[in-house]
Amino acid sequence: MDLYLDTADQDAWADLMPSGLFRGITTNPLLAHRAGLTYPSINWADMAHRARDLGAQELHAQVYGPVETYLDWTSRLYEAGAAAGLRTVVKIPMTPDALKAVPVVRALGGPILLTAVYDPKQVIVAKALGADFVAPYFGRMQEAGLPALDHLSKMQAIAGGTPRILVASLRTSDQMVSLAALGLDCFTLAPDIARGLLSDPMTEQAAAAFEAAAAGRDL
Repeated sequence: MDLYLDTADQDAWADLMPSGLFRGITTNPLLAHRAGLTYPSINWADMAHRARDLGAQELHAQVYGPVETYLDWTSRLYEAGAAAGLRTVVKIPMTPDALKAVPVVRALGGPILLTAVYDPKQVIVAKALGADFVAPYFGRMQEAGLPALDHLSKMQAIAGGTPRILVASLRTSDQMVSLAALGLDCFTLAPDIARGLLSDPMTEQAAAAFEAAAAGRDL
C-alpha cells in the first residue's frame, strides 16, 4: 500500500509526514493556490529538499502553461529531485494537447503521471504512452453521477499494474476502504482525510481506558 499526501501546505507536510504513513507528496496548481502560493514562483528545488527532509521518497508536481514549455519545466523538476535525493514525478493532464508532450517528456527518462482521469478508456491511452501512473478523480466522478467504483475496477484491470492507479479526489476514508477492498493500493489523500484515517473514536476511548487502568483508576 502506497499513500501520498495531497497538498502544497507545508504546515500540513510538517504535521503529517513524520507519521511515516506517506511515501510522498502530490500537488498541483489548484492545491498551491489554496495554500497561498503562486505556482509559477514556486522554487521546486526548495520544495523537494523540504519534502525529502520530512521523509518523502517522492514528490509529484504538475506542469502548467503552454505545452511547448512542458519539456523545460519537467527537466528542472527532475533536476530538483535529483539534487534533493528523492524521486520527482511530473503530472500531465490527459487533454489532447497536453498528451502531445508525453513522448518528448518521456525521452528525459523520468517518471510521468497522467492526471484528471475519469474514464477507463483513458487508461488505455496512458498504457500505450508508457505512463508510470494515472490519477483518476474518484470523488469528482461520483459527484458527476459516473459509476465510479465500476470505472476504477475496469481501470485496474486494464492497467494490469502498469501504469499504477493512483486514486485521487477522495472525499472520505470510507471511499478509500471500498476501493482498497477491490485491490487498489495507491492513494493520495488531502490532509483532513489523512487525519481521519489515523484516528477512530472507539480506539481513542479504548486507549484512554488502558491508561486509566494502568494508573489504578476507573475511566
